[in-house]
Amino acid sequence: MTSRVDEWAMNFLTSFDETPLQNIAKGAVDLGDLQDEAEKAEAEKAQETLKPVVDKLKAALGERAKDVKVSTRLVDSPACLVVGEGELSPQMIQMLQQMGQDVPASKPTLEVNPDHPLIKKLESSEQFDDLAQVIFDQALLADGGQLDDPAAYLKRVNELLMR
Repeated sequence: MTSRVDEWAMNFLTSFDETPLQNIAKGAVDLGDLQDEAEKAEAEKAQETLKPVVDKLKAALGERAKDVKVSTRLVDSPACLVVGEGELSPQMIQMLQQMGQDVPASKPTLEVNPDHPLIKKLESSEQFDDLAQVIFDQALLADGGQLDDPAAYLKRVNELLMR
């Protein structure tokens, strides 16, 4: 999602042409005027419809994610990881750790795309827990993170592909 340069630039470049800029990889994104009333109503409906799936995802992911939410920022991806507004990005944490700094542990929030076929399939999947872990791991990889257990990820993906 963001690179170290992007995060560094966001600290110094706070507006463009008198329009405030915000890092979309952190905290809640308010699309404001870009969303009309129909889109806002659709987002609220998706939130309500996916509530059982979101609750089940929270249980399946356990301590890996701070929270699971329905996203309004995703179009093509099934999910993304978002850190809280005042928290360090995973890239910044990794960089500080490589420099030998002690960094407090931080858990991301998983945001899921209610319109993505993979999330829709998740609702009725018999392999819910495995698919939930794969979705989280894919979001982690897309964000530039590293898997804690790459072998377990590959095993889950291979089992899902063989079904």
